[in-house]
Amino acid sequence: MSALHQLVPAPWSFTALSGSLTLDAGTTLGADPSLADTRRWLARTLGAVTAWDLFPAPAGEARIRLLLDPSLDAEAYRLEVRDAVVISAGGAAGAFYGAQTLLQLMGPAALRQAPVASVGTWPVPRVAVEDKPRFGYRGTMLDVARHFMPKDNVLRFIEVMAMHKLNVLHLHLTDDQGWRIQIHRYPKLTETGAWRRESSLGSWRAGVFDGRPHGGFYTQDDLREIVAFAADRHITVIPEIDVPGHSQAAIAAYPELGSGDGPVEVWTRWGINETVLEVSETSLEFYRNVLDEVMEIFPSPWISLGGDEVPLAQWQSSAQARAKVAELGLDDVSGLHSWFVGQLALHLASHGRATSVWDEIGDGGLPDGALVASWRGYEGGVDALRKGYDVVMCPEHKLYLDHRQAEGDEEPVPVGFVTTLQSVYEFDPLPGISADSLRGRLLGAQANIWTEHLDSPRRVHFAAFPRLSAISEVFWSRPDARDYDEFLTRLTGAHLARLEAMGVEYRPLAGPTPWQQRPGVEGWKRDYDAEQLVRN
Repeated sequence: MSALHQLVPAPWSFTALSGSLTLDAGTTLGADPSLADTRRWLARTLGAVTAWDLFPAPAGEARIRLLLDPSLDAEAYRLEVRDAVVISAGGAAGAFYGAQTLLQLMGPAALRQAPVASVGTWPVPRVAVEDKPRFGYRGTMLDVARHFMPKDNVLRFIEVMAMHKLNVLHLHLTDDQGWRIQIHRYPKLTETGAWRRESSLGSWRAGVFDGRPHGGFYTQDDLREIVAFAADRHITVIPEIDVPGHSQAAIAAYPELGSGDGPVEVWTRWGINETVLEVSETSLEFYRNVLDEVMEIFPSPWISLGGDEVPLAQWQSSAQARAKVAELGLDDVSGLHSWFVGQLALHLASHGRATSVWDEIGDGGLPDGALVASWRGYEGGVDALRKGYDVVMCPEHKLYLDHRQAEGDEEPVPVGFVTTLQSVYEFDPLPGISADSLRGRLLGAQANIWTEHLDSPRRVHFAAFPRLSAISEVFWSRPDARDYDEFLTRLTGAHLARLEAMGVEYRPLAGPTPWQQRPGVEGWKRDYDAEQLVRN
């Protein structure tokens, strides 16, 4: 592959040809009927930045052509710029990714939302590109529960994901610190559960609070809009309704759901919370009803039930929980964790949906057909693969983008492990293991963005980029062609300018700017034992 290109993620094959093709206001845009949605998207996007009409024309005669090629996989494409721009794709997704590559070839200005200068002509380098994804699941988890992200910022984040050819947005919608999805049957979930009176400032260990109320939620129509916007860009949105832990916001709204003594407020602190749902028919029926509304909004094949970080203290003190242990013939209350999630997974399955869970559920038994997100290193995912489950790798020490990006105190609220741009670029979803030896399917991987310490879209941008740019190349590009120094050349040569054009306030490679720092806000730095976390 030629080293002359500046595309991110890198295509599987790239050939630079001689000269350039000039596009102008007379440029036409045509597509085969099955690619009409991509034609409309490209006409809107390119038309906005050029102020050209991009009139439709027969697919084989237009200056920009989107052609169906059934010999290609659905997400694969060929892009040739010679006397015309010709994108041949196996399906609508492949045509969309080819169009994204075309926009990158046109330069950073093509990624803005309106012209920045009078555009008479626009040169496009003549090239030949053959491209396809390495993994079918290329995900980002965005936590909007700890700090709410307004809808317009979510839409912009999706736009930037699409530019990187990412195709799954896992939305963490509920947690101890906030409930962010409108449920018509249970209005208190947002009336009470969508706001907290204050938040921990920095690490909860410091015991400092900001004294400022925080809240917000998405109406069901907001979420339908997000889903449709993402689908137009071939991104699946997976909603997460976390149970039976991480549920204090729901319990604050409806105390009968809880297993502890007395009412609670929406949690104001970070960390692992001992408040859990009671393992009762009341709780199960409540969440079945919630999930019915969730499924109506989200067409995703997976609905996440979370299932992570469930302390057992309240169940050990609960007569109802102990009675359920005896009824089910379990050894102790730890078995209630998988049982509770499994009951809701059966409800999802009865509606034709699969369950997505964090890997803790594997400790007590995974629901049939579950998708397992392995965050506690690789072991939980490898174990699930050996048992025949689908798996997405997202190990904390590699792909948690809220973790600090360098040593030292200049990183704003430095928490977690040092997770550098180079380290995420060198991530391998299955180090030292052949997927062919496993019964299950490794669908791909996912970068996770938790927002305890990311209290605004600007802070999310800082944490995510350009590390997510590097990760997109791990998910998409040829693993045997990865070269960090060459990636840096492309990043600094063109891609950072693309991020700037899209309004992304990324972390500069030299370190945070003064206004990106948070002096005096205490973090919590961690080191890890690679042998302990990465055991196969």
